[in-house]
Amino acid sequence: MIKFLLKTFVKDYEKTEDKEVRVRYGVLGGILGIVCNLFLFAVKLFSGIFMNSIAIISDSVNNLSDTGSSVVTLVGSKLSGMRPDKDHPFGHGRIEYISSLIVSFVIMIVGFELMKSSYGKIINPEPVAFSLPIIILLSLSVLVKVWMFSYNKYLGKKINSSILLATSKDSLNDVFSTSAVIITTIIGKFINFPYLDGIVGIIVSIMVMYAGFGIAKEVVDVLLGKSPEKETVEKLLSILLSGEGIVGVHDLIVHDYGPGRVLASVHVEVPDDVDIVQAHETIDLLEKRVYEEMQIELVIHLDPISLNDERVNHFREITSKVIAEVNPEFSFHDFRMTDGDENINLIFDLAVPIEIPPHKREEAVSMIKEKLREHDSRCNTVICVDDLY
Repeated sequence: MIKFLLKTFVKDYEKTEDKEVRVRYGVLGGILGIVCNLFLFAVKLFSGIFMNSIAIISDSVNNLSDTGSSVVTLVGSKLSGMRPDKDHPFGHGRIEYISSLIVSFVIMIVGFELMKSSYGKIINPEPVAFSLPIIILLSLSVLVKVWMFSYNKYLGKKINSSILLATSKDSLNDVFSTSAVIITTIIGKFINFPYLDGIVGIIVSIMVMYAGFGIAKEVVDVLLGKSPEKETVEKLLSILLSGEGIVGVHDLIVHDYGPGRVLASVHVEVPDDVDIVQAHETIDLLEKRVYEEMQIELVIHLDPISLNDERVNHFREITSKVIAEVNPEFSFHDFRMTDGDENINLIFDLAVPIEIPPHKREEAVSMIKEKLREHDSRCNTVICVDDLY
């Protein structure tokens, strides 16, 4: 059904890399969410009042908050699709992340309020009226939420939208919470335990708050500068190393300015005797290919290194062995050497895993310098330490 809706309401729905199409996807998801959640809110509120169940009423209020979340999705999708301007040269894509953060806060606040109401029901329990038609109606609402989970996940993956994927997780959480309410209501008909409704209400509220916290954590990670996915890095390195004359890659930095707006920079190593015009042409082709295949705007910096000098290669190999002895997780790049009768200067960048503390780094650098001097007392090593993510 969602594919039918896409074909009907989203023009050029297959061109998901187009910003205008992305906005239309978000608007469709937002409108569907508003309609479905308002319907579910009305159904569950009526059911909860009719059966005198705080758990069902809590679930209905959760759907009302989801309606607000869908409004945020709608507005966020429109705003994130705005063109770059003088004050925001990288566009407005991060508005989508901020919208997701607002959704997560709303979810957690609603969960907390539901917990307070449920606690009151435990302190002052009241009997829950059982109604088979209401149970059937609630069961149908679960199917609606399953469909909402499905279409939000589908749309979110199609356009890589954090807010739609967050909404899909919230919908799945609603499936579990409403199912728990239904099961508890049925059980309550056969056992005399007046506190059950309030206890289930608290469990549902905890699930709601946990879902909100999970969404907030994911969004904050992105806003703070989350490391790129391993698959993204591997594919990017594969493309770069396929370039003619490229012998090494390092210092990759990826900046996420919102879905569809990812910028990156990287250093590539080429032989120092390569034709500079040819090397520049290779870089241009690689930047173009990365954008076409990965939608990443890449800037490549050229690092020339000596590969045909036997003496430089000899000391590069020694340096490689020494670094591997100190810590096999380390790597190095931009190796340069100035040779002399009394001093041999070895200059390179050492890539160290970011989790290694400063004092451990200093110890490792001292050890590398000492071991290189053991190979040749004339070695004077200059090391610049880089973070390895």
